[in-house]
Amino acid sequence: MKINIAVLAGDGIGPEIIEQGMKAIKAVCKKYGHDLTYKEALVGATAIDRTGNPYPDETHALCMASDAVFFGAIGHPKYDNNPSAKVRPEQGLLAMRKKLGLYANIRPVTTFPSLIHKSPLRPELVDGADFMCIRELTGGMYFGRPQGRSEDGDTAYDTCIYTREEIGRIVRLAYTYARKRRKKVTVVDKANVLATSRLWRQVVQEIEKEYPDVETEYMFVDNAAMRIIQWPKSFDVMVTENMFGDILTDEASVITGSLGMLPSASIGIHTSVFEPIHGSYPQAAGKNIANPLATILSAALLFEYAFNLTEEGKAIRDAVTASMNAGIVTEDISQEGKASKTSEVGDWIAGYISRNFFNSSI
Repeated sequence: MKINIAVLAGDGIGPEIIEQGMKAIKAVCKKYGHDLTYKEALVGATAIDRTGNPYPDETHALCMASDAVFFGAIGHPKYDNNPSAKVRPEQGLLAMRKKLGLYANIRPVTTFPSLIHKSPLRPELVDGADFMCIRELTGGMYFGRPQGRSEDGDTAYDTCIYTREEIGRIVRLAYTYARKRRKKVTVVDKANVLATSRLWRQVVQEIEKEYPDVETEYMFVDNAAMRIIQWPKSFDVMVTENMFGDILTDEASVITGSLGMLPSASIGIHTSVFEPIHGSYPQAAGKNIANPLATILSAALLFEYAFNLTEEGKAIRDAVTASMNAGIVTEDISQEGKASKTSEVGDWIAGYISRNFFNSSI
């Protein structure tokens, strides 16, 4: 199969972790006989510095011409809390989501036996937790207009907007995934306060009739935030709007023991983007200490969701598990001070893929 991807490393540790992810992708393509082509492009602060635009037209054209986008991270301290900055790296991410029609962010939340001791929750609460968060990406307060501040600067306002089409599209996706899992959908909203949430609930109540084999649960966002901590194993597929999803998925990621372990996929109308959930971590940039496993696991999602190559995705996940069992991990999740460098983890996993799986001469 032809595998044609755009590679957007971005800022901070982005180039380092993407390099390790590409090692895994190249190893899989060589092992399974796929024809890999890829091109790199600018995004984020790096793109602002070179072009003045965090998501240049050239980058967008490459993404549109690719079957999938492999994305690192964006963000730089010089733009944080800087009111004089006319453009911010994060605007590139929002522009990419909008222009590519990335309407659904999928974050699997899975616990790893070797990391349970690092979870802030008691082992009996988190052991076996396995659920999927599906966050709507193109609507809500992040894109609502009007948005701004009063002339005197003392009042600011944002507008939350959702349409029936946006809600229906992502809710049906949630039911589709639930049917492949444990057949339960939890719809998170704030329908007791927000008009947009009341529309969400109305639309879901209409759609749930199309999926009688799937249990539907409605939950206010504050209750969901508590339940993720109190009883994470009660969830199967959670679906919610943009801002709620942004907050809840970060909360859910912490219970697994490390932000550096969780991948994500953003499903789009034109193409899809695969990226780790963590940020650019500029303090670690260039030090070869960043955990690349979330990025490598995002490569597994890339094979599965963009190309329907489940065996290839499983090969990457199995290699990641093997690296953890062998103690080939970075300092954030290492035990007894036996830490490997970012590049060493990437090399080990690529080598493991080459030595195992499928019948090849490699």
